[in-house]
Amino acid sequence: MRIAVAGGTGWLGRLVVTAASEAGHDVVVMSRARGVDLTMGQGLDEALHGADVVIDVSNIETVSGDRATRFFETVTRNLQAAGVRAGVGHHVLVSIIGIDRVPWGYYRAKLNQERVALAGPVPVTVLRAAQFHEFALQSLTRFGGPVAVVPAMLSQPVAAREVAAELVRLAGGEPRGMAPELAGPEPLQMADLVRKVSRRHGPRKWVLSFPLPGEAGRAMKSGGALPDGPGLRGTQTFDQWLAELP
Repeated sequence: MRIAVAGGTGWLGRLVVTAASEAGHDVVVMSRARGVDLTMGQGLDEALHGADVVIDVSNIETVSGDRATRFFETVTRNLQAAGVRAGVGHHVLVSIIGIDRVPWGYYRAKLNQERVALAGPVPVTVLRAAQFHEFALQSLTRFGGPVAVVPAMLSQPVAAREVAAELVRLAGGEPRGMAPELAGPEPLQMADLVRKVSRRHGPRKWVLSFPLPGEAGRAMKSGGALPDGPGLRGTQTFDQWLAELP
């Protein structure tokens, strides 16, 4: 099977590319470095030529909900339109658990992306996943200085490599709309995870936890980002993942 990976040079994208290659698929990496601009649509027809499936793990680093909405909606519409032209039969999208319960700008942008994809002409499978174990390390190292500020958040983190493997598995099946959610084995406080990373891996920082303002903060603090029903559960715990960090 020929799988095109949108955002294939990002850190989740690289895991998807590796998992798909190890499963024996022919993989096409779509990124600006490969001549593909997802927001402008440039290079998409060439990249999707002969592709059976698109896995979209593209992302934007922003705190602006409006900017995130424009990005995700534009990318999704471009991938769907190019997918129709290329005869792609399946569009697999990674999303986030709780985006329908936590009214935060970035989450609303992802929820809108799901709606656009599901309404598009290429059949879609959406996998909502919990925050990755790696999110704690990103929270610690995103900004310099001696303090890491982390939102008060109850999460059920999962290993990114397990999410990548599930995306590839779903790509090999029939489109199913909303797939079962994928979370990790245990609910944990995000600030506690960041403190563990600081002690075990570094850099050493003082970790401050605070609730985001308004309804979004209350929802995150009270478990709005947890899976709300039965679904898939990853096997690697956060402590096991942390022990593997160099």
